[in-house]
Amino acid sequence: MKNVANCPKCGALFVKALRPLCNACYKEQEENYDKVSRFMRRKQNRMASIREVHEKTEVPLEQIHQFVKEGRILVTHFPNMGYPCESCGALIQEGRICESCKGNITGGLEQIQKEKEFKERVAENLKAEESAQNKTYHSLDDRFDK
Repeated sequence: MKNVANCPKCGALFVKALRPLCNACYKEQEENYDKVSRFMRRKQNRMASIREVHEKTEVPLEQIHQFVKEGRILVTHFPNMGYPCESCGALIQEGRICESCKGNITGGLEQIQKEKEFKERVAENLKAEESAQNKTYHSLDDRFDK
């Protein structure tokens, strides 16, 4: 019975076949999508923001975000639609994080890489100095120290 699961939304037991929700929650989700889709198809609503869509349709914001993420609501047709960045919460239309957070992450990674390369160069210089010191010969005979 590996196909039996609890619905993540309502907790009901169901057979997990094609979708991760039970039939009742799936039907509710599809009804919510129809509400949003009908609202957005009207010409005067095409420039509506997510908050306006949420207020007029009473569909939860998270579900509207999910519709945009899944590509069911196309941001090319509705430019004010989007979902929050997973890092800072800014409204984005593709990917998981905004450009600003991407820049912060790549900048941090570049800084770490530079620090690593610097440490490696310092270690190589220390090795070179040690090997140069090891090549110097010292006499133990007192005759040559005078």
